Order: sequence, then structure tokens, then C-alpha cells
Amino acid sequence: MKSDVEISRETPLEPIEKIAALVGIDKAVLENYGKYIAKVPYDLYDDQKVKDSKLILVTAITPTKAGIGKTTVSIGLALGMAKIGKKAVLALREPSLGPCFGMKGGAAGGGYAQVLPMDKINLHFTGDFHAITSANNMIAALLDNYIYQHKEEGFAMKEVLWRRVLDVNDRQLRFIKGGLGGSKDGVPMDGGFDITPASEIMAILCLSKDLDDLTRRVGNILLGYTMDDKPFTVRDMGVEGAIAVLLKDAINPNLVQTTEHTPAFIHGGPFANIAHGCNSIIATKMAMTYGDYAITEAGFGADLGAEKFLDIKCRKAGLSPALTVLVATVAGLKMHGDNDLVKGFANLDRHISNLQSFGQSVLVCFNRFASDTDEEIELVREHCAAIGVPFALNGAFALGGEGAVELANKVVETIEKTPSAPLKFQYSDEQSLEEKITAVAKNIYKAATVTFSDEAKRKIELARSLGFGEFPVCIAKTQFSFSQDQKAYGAPSGFDFQVRDVVINAGAEMIVAIAGSIIRMPGLPKEPQALRIKLVNGEIEGLS
Repeated sequence: MKSDVEISRETPLEPIEKIAALVGIDKAVLENYGKYIAKVPYDLYDDQKVKDSKLILVTAITPTKAGIGKTTVSIGLALGMAKIGKKAVLALREPSLGPCFGMKGGAAGGGYAQVLPMDKINLHFTGDFHAITSANNMIAALLDNYIYQHKEEGFAMKEVLWRRVLDVNDRQLRFIKGGLGGSKDGVPMDGGFDITPASEIMAILCLSKDLDDLTRRVGNILLGYTMDDKPFTVRDMGVEGAIAVLLKDAINPNLVQTTEHTPAFIHGGPFANIAHGCNSIIATKMAMTYGDYAITEAGFGADLGAEKFLDIKCRKAGLSPALTVLVATVAGLKMHGDNDLVKGFANLDRHISNLQSFGQSVLVCFNRFASDTDEEIELVREHCAAIGVPFALNGAFALGGEGAVELANKVVETIEKTPSAPLKFQYSDEQSLEEKITAVAKNIYKAATVTFSDEAKRKIELARSLGFGEFPVCIAKTQFSFSQDQKAYGAPSGFDFQVRDVVINAGAEMIVAIAGSIIRMPGLPKEPQALRIKLVNGEIEGLS
């Protein structure tokens, strides 16, 4: 079979104005980025139409290092829906350069189920990630300058929380010391870098409802504490308006098309292992405004992405999926069963029961690979029938929309016959932050106990004292296990879940609890994908 980039290159694209017209968006409002990409004004979404649309969440079992194929399934489902005459619109995340040049090589789907132009989407796209990086680092520079310019007045910071970001996997920058020159070169202090998808600015962009809301949230960002233990925010510097200026274009979602010309909004890209893992509320509502069905995904396994999608994004946006599609593969099931497919069902079943605890109707989608046997597929189909969960095969990677017709029909049938119940959260706003973290750890991860480090306890108390106790929690942990131990495959239970640190995201209005050894700036593997990315006769190779 041809490579992703070959398929992308050979697929004739429609002008983006024509894609917009398919869903009733006037070309006059588009801000074109070339012939096939456009930004759409964020205020075009209609909350009444959102209520009438059926939202479909695509999530997955605990993934292998190569992933499970949620994006390919999401795109394939949209193609299949079009094949059976349904009006479906996609809402996906933007890829980060870190994984593209590190482990994965691209994140625009695969085979004949891609969003296009995949090379531009996987690289600089419309500059949203660069805008977020610039906004984050502008705050850092302005804070350093504020400290420097006011030091003669006796101003100083006891603790600086704000870190710089870069959309590159760079372990060397995790911890740095700055201001080490002379007195004119700044104030010496410790610092460090996270990857751009972990920036609070990314979370703010994805959770804001409009530019005014974004500006308000930026102003609320907690930068650190002064010597008299008072919180110091972006608003205290008076620069929230300037930061909003850097983000005024980035807040508008991006419109592209699939390999079969289905409209797709791609906007925002937080990781689910270190952030909340969902595309923007604006993009999701845009897809729901213009589609009878809106298909979106949440990052990594359902214990991370789907939990945060439901407990954070849906809580804040008033959304509730009509159905959740849980993606599984032979490779994933065998990994969790120590090379035994049937033993791997324990991981699948855990995710199903977790999603059902939210009131979700669940459909298992088997993402087919060429190496899968009919016997393996039937084992999964029979298991799903035995536990009363609908099952469908996805073959869109090899066959495009035709390969996802079974999936599309089963999705429509399930929504019509057994749609999800009203959404039930894992915790209430009124519960304490410790209780919220414990609820997720025990109910979703199946931990027996939860241990908070002294540092985590200190920051939770700070969050409470600052009035942030009602915020939802966003747990940062490994994506490869229900526990904080990335090698504990299958469906581990009865372990102690260790929260070692807490990050207060006052602007994004959530509390990030960091568990185990998870880090917010990934490193590169021994053989990064960058070794395979190159230009050949002016064409990009290796982005797949």
C-alpha cells in the first residue's frame, strides 16, 4: 500500500471555499491560508444548533507506543457517515512538532482516512502553536522584566511558577538557570521549559468561549508569589490585552478537508497525558453547528482523554456526547494480555465500564490492520456480543469511506436506539481537590489508595486559599497504563496512586495533579522520526 504522504499527494483537493459551502459557510468570512486551508471566525457557532447536533466522542483502550489509531477512526467514521448520506463534521486537534519529529511522524490520520493537506497540518499549519508559544514566552519575558525593573523598589518574587515553552522535545531545557550575566543581564533565577501542548495558554485557548473570555483567563494566570506571599498574576502586570493580541488569530478554528472532502475543523492540541487532551470548545461547537453529527476525539486512552473530555470540557461547555466510540486493535489487546488477545480483554472491559459510569453508551470499534486475521476479529466481536456492547469494524485506512460503512451504520443505529444517558461526572464542583483526584484515581484507575506528597499538599492548600477549590482536576500521568507505572499493562488495580506535585492553572480554571514520573517536556527517542523526514525532489518524505 502507498504511504500516507503518497496518498496525500495524489488526492485532488477541493478549494476550501467549496468545502465551506458544503456546510453553509459563506466564503466571504474565510481567512484563507493558501488554497486549501482557512480560518473561520470563532463567533459563527450557534448554541441552538449545537443542541440539535449529535456529538460522537472517539477514544481508545490504553495505547501502544505506536498508538491505537483514534484519529484514523475519527476521520474514517466521518467518511463512512458521508457514504450513508449523513451530514457529519469533524473536530480534531492540531499535531505538535514534538511527536511529529520524535516518535510518531505525523498526526493527521492515515492511509485513505486523512485530513489534508497533511504536510501543512503536521508542520506549521496556520501558526497557532507558534502563537501560543510566543504568548507564553512573552509573559515569561514580561515577568522577568517586571522583576528587573522593580527590584530597586524592593519588589521580588519568593516563587516563580511560570515556565517557558517550546514545541520541540528537548530534555536539555527542562531545568535551566537564567540571568547569569552581570547586573544588566537580568535577575538570576531557576527556570525551565515545558512543551507547548502543556502550556496553560494552550488550555486557555481550548477552553475559552470567545476573545473576551480568553483575555479574562489570561489575566487570571498565576505567575508566582511575592515576598509577602501574595499571588502575582498577568493582570497585576497589566499585559493581558497584549497577550490576547498575540492570540487574536489563533482563537479562530481552522477549516480543512478529508481525503473524501468532508469538512474538518482542527484547532488546539493539548496532550492528554500532561494536559486535558481535547481540541477547542469553539471547534467542537463549530462542528456541531454545521453538522447533524459532530465527531471529535480525546487523546490517548479513555482513562486520560475521555475522562478529561467529560469531566472538564463537557462540564465547562455544557456538552454531552450521544455516543462514545472506543477504539481497539489486535496489537493493543495483545500488549495488555502478555501476547494473549483474550487476556487483553480486561483492559477493554475496564474502559467500557468506566465510560458507562459516566452514562455513556459505548460502541467498540475494531481498527483493522493488514496483519489482523479473521479469527482475531471474530474473537473481539464475540466478546463484545457476550457483554452486550455493539461492535463494528473500521477499514477506512485501506478503503476510505467504503471501509467505514459498517461503523457508520452501527453508530447511527446505536444513537437512535440506545443513546447515552445524561452525563454523570466523577465528582462534583463542591468536593475538595483531594476528593476529586481520589475519585478519578479510585473510580477510573482503580487505585486502592492515593498518596499526596508534601509539595502536592502545600499547593492544594494554596489553591484552596486562593478560591480555586471548585476547579476540576486534570491528572498528568503515563498514557501506557491505568496506574502511574507505565509498565503495568492490562487492568491493574489495588495500587497506591502517588501525586507528587500540583500545578495551579488559574486561567484555564483547572488544577493539574502530576503523578508518578510523568514530565511536561518530553525527550527524543534514540532514533527520532526526524532521521526519516527529508525533502526529495522538493517533496516531503517521512511524515507518516
